[in-house]
Amino acid sequence: MGNMVNEFNEYRQRMNELILSKNNLVMKRLWNLDTNTYEAGALDVKTKEMLGLVASMVLRCDDCIKYHLGKSHELGITTEQMYEIFAVANIAGGTIVIPHTRRAAEYWEELGKNIE
Repeated sequence: MGNMVNEFNEYRQRMNELILSKNNLVMKRLWNLDTNTYEAGALDVKTKEMLGLVASMVLRCDDCIKYHLGKSHELGITTEQMYEIFAVANIAGGTIVIPHTRRAAEYWEELGKNIE
């Protein structure tokens, strides 16, 4: 994976480990709830990731966007599908989402550089 992707993943993992090492019950439960939310249920995992990405873009959380882009890439979401997801996010969130779409497109391209 590209440097941008590696840096994000390494930072996220390092900080998650630090935060969870403090044994705060509320934080552990919150992150467990987040993990369980994206497991297959009435909706499949792929659909949930796409929903999570749209919500993250509308809420303008760049770290969340990168996370969901990475998961979407792992799940085999195509570039054509991704740009439809971007379109939904921009319609739902308005033009304020455009800068986040630029960064999302850049990160998506980076994810696609080194397909293993």
